[in-house]
Amino acid sequence: MEGTGTQFRVVITDQVFPDVDIERQLIEAAGGELVVARDRDDALRLVEDADALLTTYMPIDADVMKKMRRVKIIARYGIGVDNIDVAAARSAGIAVTNVPDYCVEEVATHTVALMLALVRKIPQSNEIVRSGGWGVRQLGELQRFSKLTVGVIGFGRIAQRVAVAVEALGARMLIHDPYLSSAPGGRPLVSLQELFQGSNIVTVHCPLTPETRGLVNENVLRLMPPASYLVNTSRGPIVDTSAVTSALARGHLAGAALDVLEQEPPDLAALVGVPNLVLTPHSAFLSTDSVRESQRKATTQVLKALQGQPLDYSVG
Repeated sequence: MEGTGTQFRVVITDQVFPDVDIERQLIEAAGGELVVARDRDDALRLVEDADALLTTYMPIDADVMKKMRRVKIIARYGIGVDNIDVAAARSAGIAVTNVPDYCVEEVATHTVALMLALVRKIPQSNEIVRSGGWGVRQLGELQRFSKLTVGVIGFGRIAQRVAVAVEALGARMLIHDPYLSSAPGGRPLVSLQELFQGSNIVTVHCPLTPETRGLVNENVLRLMPPASYLVNTSRGPIVDTSAVTSALARGHLAGAALDVLEQEPPDLAALVGVPNLVLTPHSAFLSTDSVRESQRKATTQVLKALQGQPLDYSVG
């Protein structure tokens, strides 16, 4: 960059991590400058003179890209890229990358933890004891996990790790993934209708696309056996939250656990009094190790793009 003493400028559009020490160290070691936007307006100003962007949640569409005079890469810290108009980036000659493997272990573990919390009624048990109760009478019937069938929507890295854990506990698996001709390990590959009809627990692991938005809705939830469960650690808009709360209220679903929601943070008024609903604050990805891995790998993609090297995680 002329007059600044640095060769390139990288802008973080929305800083969500505790610090950016990893990014700064890598970028400055390569002769670049790291700038963190204060807010969206500041980011829209900074992208005009940026050579690369690091982003998490900020929507980056074609209009935003028109402001970019020399951006060569938009690197997203996470897995999904639904906040980036990938087609517009391709048309503008801008590379888009993600980090698809940084939190596989964390999300899979979180998913299984939510399943077990629902089936074993851990939240209800905690509430009974904290309210002065004791014993199992208030818990009602509990199902043996090994007697259940778990249906997985989307069978990528995370879902495959979930499957290993679930099968180790003795449950049967059903897989729905329209991009697979067969499921690894010979697991049953079924239609979406067959999955909902045959699963006691459905867990969502597909990306958010126009085809998957609202995929889990009232119609498919009605196909599930009574006293079944739903878990979503993927993307909020894939699941119709109102359909889930309605199914819980009428007792068709025995429980649901959502780490992601259509609106984040959610409208709490719509969730007050909904029975057997477990919520976590989009934290399935989180561990100290996963965050650092995401920061390091996303920044590495930026440096590779600016140095003309092949990218590891090109999207689109």
